[in-house]
Amino acid sequence: MSTYWFPKLYFQDPTDGHFEEVANGGLLVYYLNRGDQDASNNGPGLKAFPEGFRMISGDAVSRSDQGGQGYDTQAELAQSAIQYSCLRYNTGDSQGYNGFGFPNTTCEAGYNARIQFPSCWDGQNLDSPDHKSHVAYLSGLDNGACPDTHPVGLMHLLYEITWNVQDFADRWTAPNWPFVYATGDPTGFSQHGDFLNGWDTTALQNAIDNCNNPNDATGQGDTSACQYLTVVSADQASQCKQTPALSEQTGGNSLSALPGCNPIQKGPADATLYSTTNCPI
Repeated sequence: MSTYWFPKLYFQDPTDGHFEEVANGGLLVYYLNRGDQDASNNGPGLKAFPEGFRMISGDAVSRSDQGGQGYDTQAELAQSAIQYSCLRYNTGDSQGYNGFGFPNTTCEAGYNARIQFPSCWDGQNLDSPDHKSHVAYLSGLDNGACPDTHPVGLMHLLYEITWNVQDFADRWTAPNWPFVYATGDPTGFSQHGDFLNGWDTTALQNAIDNCNNPNDATGQGDTSACQYLTVVSADQASQCKQTPALSEQTGGNSLSALPGCNPIQKGPADATLYSTTNCPI
């Protein structure tokens, strides 16, 4: 019942400038017990996302390193929360997670993006104007302590997306990376994820409190073994679709512009947000 979002990736044809959507392997969403407040770390226990809660990790207008990859400040943690790798299972070579924008080579087994979310809440606000200020990252990003300003520990969310960039390997030459996000971003720094909570709060709290037992299958992440959760099949879940609020073409093999007519903005300064009702695609 929750909503998870990330920007679509497009290939910009070097010969004519048109855009083609890049297939991906779907979105994997991990719910992880992390942080000093988790019961497994001898803490008081994590809290369920409250009804109406929402947040964003990453920044749609970012076009460069905003705070440096690290763990000393929330700005550095926010930068570290967006990580990338080139997957090269056949060659044994990997570019490795770097967190600093797009690679500049093709990725034989896929281009992998990971988004880690804040796991600390101020305990009061379900949202904030920037969709970020009411939450904070753990001191170690995927573990550690919450800051005093955001004392409530939540489940740690992790998004993972793998894009099939190898499908276009014969149509471009390194290092001229030809892929852009729907945000008009050719750098990779605008990668971000949105989370809108739709959980039954009681069910999620019961699952947190009772279904991470190392002595049964719930301790290995088997959600179907948790008596408080009803797990539906992927086929059934895929039938749940919402009518788009806007009518625009976002797929296909030859788009003259990105969705929303977002212009390409290379940075390094933050991008400018645009709005238009006269989009040619």
